[in-house]
Amino acid sequence: MHLMGEGIAIVPSAPHQSRNGDVQFQFRPDSDFYYLTHFPEPEAVLVLVPGRPEGEFIMFCREKDELKETWDGRREGVQGAVNNYQADQAFPIDELESKLTSLMENRDKVFTVMGRYPEFDSEVIHAVSQIRNKQRSGVHAPGEIVDLGHVLHEMRLIKRKEELKLMRQAANISAAAHMRAMKATKPGVYEYQVQAELECEFRLGGSEWPAYPSIVAGGENACILHYTENRCELADGDLLLIDAGAEYDCYAADITRTFPVNGRYSGPQKAVYEVVLEAQKTAMAAVAPERPLIDYHNAAVEVLTDGMIDLGLLQGERNELIETKAFNRFYMHRTGHWLGMDVHDVGDYKIDEEWRELEPGMVLTVEPGMYIAAAEDIDEKWHNIGIRIEDDVLVTRNGNENLTIKAPKEIDDIEHLMND
Repeated sequence: MHLMGEGIAIVPSAPHQSRNGDVQFQFRPDSDFYYLTHFPEPEAVLVLVPGRPEGEFIMFCREKDELKETWDGRREGVQGAVNNYQADQAFPIDELESKLTSLMENRDKVFTVMGRYPEFDSEVIHAVSQIRNKQRSGVHAPGEIVDLGHVLHEMRLIKRKEELKLMRQAANISAAAHMRAMKATKPGVYEYQVQAELECEFRLGGSEWPAYPSIVAGGENACILHYTENRCELADGDLLLIDAGAEYDCYAADITRTFPVNGRYSGPQKAVYEVVLEAQKTAMAAVAPERPLIDYHNAAVEVLTDGMIDLGLLQGERNELIETKAFNRFYMHRTGHWLGMDVHDVGDYKIDEEWRELEPGMVLTVEPGMYIAAAEDIDEKWHNIGIRIEDDVLVTRNGNENLTIKAPKEIDDIEHLMND
């Protein structure tokens, strides 16, 4: 509210989404709304009005309704929003339209999430138009509608201790799930069966759902970056790449591990894996405060390119191969992204066209990989080896902390776990 000045913020939660017929997807709150309120119910709107004598933090939500609660579950109601979520005032959601106009009067700007929920955008624009019709009576309408993200997303980028507690819990649940998946994997098992083990552990740990669709990719499927069919039988001698993370109280984890279906890495698999692991360790060492964000990606690319040369996948001099992006054939994505309430979390990566510097409290993923699809010009021993290793890393005052360190990634540790 300090950053808003004389503005007003209007933030809706996400609407229910229809799945099919009269069935809806399980509800998940809008991340911006939940960040500010921790209010878990649908049909709710937050309004922040700095300096308003009657109360600056206003909630609109569903009323208590004994009959509807019998069918669809308990509701906080208006009083619950005040008592349990510290709203200064709360009103029934049905009164939003009638009250919104008066709350917006004589405010310079409206901060909201324009473009995310078109129906709600229309309500906000209609309220502004209503105020403009009253200007002859001395009331002035907001002159600007501003994307709330310009203010809020920089706040979300720096995690508070309460958020980090939730992220550590999500990370620990996810690490346990990856270990369970490793133990459950063997030739003849199907990808979806390993997925079931993984997501069972999510739920047992208190996670309501995965943070994103789980990738369980055996053999050549691991060379498809966002493979989610998870239908194939796992073959002896193949690798299994799992990219999956739990969401805990709307905070995400994001882990990737790649391991042998039969519990033992072959010589070529081990050779590629060691390159990717070294690239990840080198990249993680570059995650530190006041370092440009791009540094850890560049560090990974250098190690990966050297490895591709050593393996015979590329020919030439490292710097030239990096300059021409020849490595993109086998490594075609960035080394990471912001992590938080969204798995690809909010926050600018550049400021004034320059890569921003890392700051304590930022959380990002470190996930180099190498993907060698079968091709005539590639030695057959490398065919269909797809490897990615990903951890969630917190920038600290003195360096970084690996939040997902409990998920094993050293070759000996993985083979020991799978063969114990």
